Amino acid sequence: MRLKKVHGKTIFIAALFIISAFTLVVKLLSPTPIQIYVDENQASVTQVPGFFTTMDAIILVVASAVLGISGAYLLLPASVEKPVGVSVLEERKERWEKISKTLKDDERKIYEVILGSDGLINQSEIAEKTGLSKSNVSRSLDLLESKGLVERKRRGMGNIVSLKS
Repeated sequence: MRLKKVHGKTIFIAALFIISAFTLVVKLLSPTPIQIYVDENQASVTQVPGFFTTMDAIILVVASAVLGISGAYLLLPASVEKPVGVSVLEERKERWEKISKTLKDDERKIYEVILGSDGLINQSEIAEKTGLSKSNVSRSLDLLESKGLVERKRRGMGNIVSLKS
């Protein structure tokens, strides 16, 4: 099983989620138990259980909003994930591009044509796309096969060439 890479932004959002959830629970379970009344020249403080002050209400609203937004960010996918086949192909392309730099001219041309066709192409198309003769393509493919970079499979009258993973 492959684990998903966690970015700093996700950790920050998760921390916001936890802090806002904690704040919300604490405020809901322990409202401010006093109320202050100010008359013309005197102030009185009374205890009123179960009531929230304006500041408590503001904190509850802000904590709820942060909790909802951060929860949605964490639960909903940030972007549509690519199908497994596409991501594997992209990883292989990166690796193949590095290999391409180590090859000779004709081999590199052929290798890049195969790479450009998503790693699978008819041998006859390689000659057309590179401008090389069929015999040069065949010899270069032999070398690439001996290096373990490509493989050819017989299909009807021709060959299918694919990059090895």
